[in-house]
Amino acid sequence: MTGFLFVVSFLGLFSLVPLRKVMILDYNLTYPSGTATAMLINSFHNNTGAELAGNQVKCLGKYLSISLVWSCFKWFFSGIGGACGFDHFPTLGLALFKNTFYFDFSPTFIGCGMICPHLVNCSVLLGAIISWGFLWPFISQHAGDWYPADLEANDFKGLYGYKVFIATAIILGDGLYNLIKIIVVSVKEFCNQNSQQHHLPLFTDILDKHETSKLLLEKKKRDDVFLKDRIPLGFAVSGYVGLAAISTATIPLIFPPLKWYLVLCSYLVAPALAFCNSYGAGLTDMSMPSTYGKTGLFIIASIVGHKGGVIAGLAACGLMMSIVSTAADLMQDFKTGYLTLSSAKSMFVTQLLGTAMGCIITPLTFWLFWTAFDIGDPDGVYKAPYAIIYREMAILGIEGFAKLPKHCLALCCGFFMAALTVNLIREITPPKISKFIPLPMAMAGPFYIGAYFTIDMFIGTVIMFVWERMNKKDADDYSGAVASGLICGDGIWTIPSAILSILRINPPICMYFGPS
Repeated sequence: MTGFLFVVSFLGLFSLVPLRKVMILDYNLTYPSGTATAMLINSFHNNTGAELAGNQVKCLGKYLSISLVWSCFKWFFSGIGGACGFDHFPTLGLALFKNTFYFDFSPTFIGCGMICPHLVNCSVLLGAIISWGFLWPFISQHAGDWYPADLEANDFKGLYGYKVFIATAIILGDGLYNLIKIIVVSVKEFCNQNSQQHHLPLFTDILDKHETSKLLLEKKKRDDVFLKDRIPLGFAVSGYVGLAAISTATIPLIFPPLKWYLVLCSYLVAPALAFCNSYGAGLTDMSMPSTYGKTGLFIIASIVGHKGGVIAGLAACGLMMSIVSTAADLMQDFKTGYLTLSSAKSMFVTQLLGTAMGCIITPLTFWLFWTAFDIGDPDGVYKAPYAIIYREMAILGIEGFAKLPKHCLALCCGFFMAALTVNLIREITPPKISKFIPLPMAMAGPFYIGAYFTIDMFIGTVIMFVWERMNKKDADDYSGAVASGLICGDGIWTIPSAILSILRINPPICMYFGPS
C-alpha cells in the first residue's frame, strides 16, 4: 500500500502547477474554502482575532476532554462483539432498534451534525426514514419470493444486495448530474472568462470600497509575492512525466490486471480531468474526485473483464481520484497562500512533504484499524460502506446486472432517475424553495449504513439550530471548536482502544437490552 501511494500520490501536485497563475490571477477563481481559510488566518493578526482564537482553543480542549472521557466510559460496557454497550442503546424502543433507529451516544456524529448544514442533516435523516422506515421492511416482507429467505445478512443475492445497489444508484445519479453540471459551467466560464470576472465574488469585495488605491496596492503586493517564487515549467512537466513513467512501470507489478497501457492512458487523460475538477472547485467549492474515479472504475473494469477487472477497476479508481483530488487541493492552497502573502514555492514544498507523510502514516493507520477491529463487517462499528459499494460497482462493470435479486434493477433505475430529477428540481426552483429540497448524495448513505448515525447528526443540527436562535454570534464563533472537540476526543480514544484490542484486553461488561 505504501508503494502504491508513493507512485500515485504526487502526480496531481505536478499536473496543474504550470496553470497556477492562470487559475489564481488570470481567471481570479474564488476557491471559497481557500478564501475563507485565508480570512481566518489574516484575522489572527489583530488583537480581536488572537483573543477569539485563544477562547476557541480553550473551548476545543474542554469538549475534547469531555468526549475522550465519555468514549473511555462507554468502552467498559461494550463487551466482546454483539450488540453491547451504549453504542446499541435502544433509546427509541426495541421495535425501532431492529431497524437501526436509535441514539448511540456518539460524540463524533453529534459533532458532524453541528458542522454539516441543516439541509445535509435533514437529508440524511430523510434517507434513513425512506430506506429503513419503509423500503427495507417492505422488501423484507417479500423474502422467499423476491429473494431466498435463508440467505446470510451480507449475501448480495438478498436484502443486502438491495441496500448496496440502490445506494450505489443514488450516488451515481447525483454524481453524474453534478459532473455534467460542473463541466458545463467550467466550459461556459472558460469560454467567457472576461464577463465572468465581473460576477465572481472577489476577496477584495469584503474590504472598504472607498479605499481604491489601497486595494490596488494590496493586490499588486499579492501578485508580486505570488509570482516571485516561480516554479519552472520544465520542472513541473519533467516531474509529471518522470513520475508517470515510474508509476506506469510499477503499478502493473503491484496490480497485475491493470496493464501498463491502461495506466499510461489514465495519466494522459488525468491532467484534463484535474483541470475540470480544479476549475469547478474554484467556481463552486465542489471538488468531486469520487465521481471521476467511479467513471474510470467502470471503464477500466469493463475493458479488463472477468480476468481481474475488479482489481484493475479499483486500482484505476484510486489512481484517478488521487490525481484529481490533490490537484484541486493544491490550487485551493495556492489561493490561500496568495491571499495571505505566502510563498507559492513554500506551499508547493509543504504539499510534497505532507503527501510523503501521508503515504507512510495512512497505511500504518489502516494497519492499526485492520488489526484491532473487524473492518467491513456489516453488523460492526466500522462497516467501511464505500469499500463495499465501490467493489460492487466494479463487479457491475464486468458482470452486468444478472446477479441482482428480483426487481432490484428496476428499483435501482427508479432511484437513479429520482436522484437526477431531484437535482434538476433544485436547479430550476428559486433559492427560497430549493434550500428545502433534500440532497440525494446525503440521502444515499443511510440506505446502506443504517439509521442510527442520522439520529446523532440530527441532534447535532438541533443543537446548532437552537444555539443560533439564542446567540448567533457565539454559535458562529464557537460551534466549530465544540464540534471539533467532540470529534477529536472520540477519535483519540480509538488509539488506546485499538491498542487494548491488539493486546486482547476486553471490556469487562456487556450492557445488553432485551424485551421484558
